[in-house]
Amino acid sequence: MPIELDAIDLKILEALQQDARLTNQKLADRVGLSASPCWRRVKRLEEQGIIDCYVTLLNAEPLGLHVTAFLMVSLEDHHAKTVAKFDQLVTELPQIQECYATSGMADYLLKIAVSSMREYEELLIGNLLQVTGVRTANTSFVLKERKRTTALPLTSC
Repeated sequence: MPIELDAIDLKILEALQQDARLTNQKLADRVGLSASPCWRRVKRLEEQGIIDCYVTLLNAEPLGLHVTAFLMVSLEDHHAKTVAKFDQLVTELPQIQECYATSGMADYLLKIAVSSMREYEELLIGNLLQVTGVRTANTSFVLKERKRTTALPLTSC
């Protein structure tokens, strides 16, 4: 059951999605509250699990991560041991930014950031394809990023 959010809660979430470094006072000013009620609302949103965490988003290019790939992986079977081995490897590899179990043509969709095609090849052949139970792996490489956001659409809440 969805948690009820009022207009001020949504304003707080919108503001924090744009800039999680806002001080409580600046956030309160932006949403039209005084500092104490604003702080209480933020704490409530955290406790309810709506605000999951605060992070710093980094730009991959200046860090030398020039290749972004999406890898679709299909497993031979869905036995608990096969899935657990794959899931464990995914959590251990820092190049894998995101991993989703999916329906459709593949069992998993992974987002990967690496410095070069060589590093991608080493990751794929030396790690991912070595997992017992991986049947296929199909890669799409990002040519140009058209949109990147972590903000969720709050207009329908």
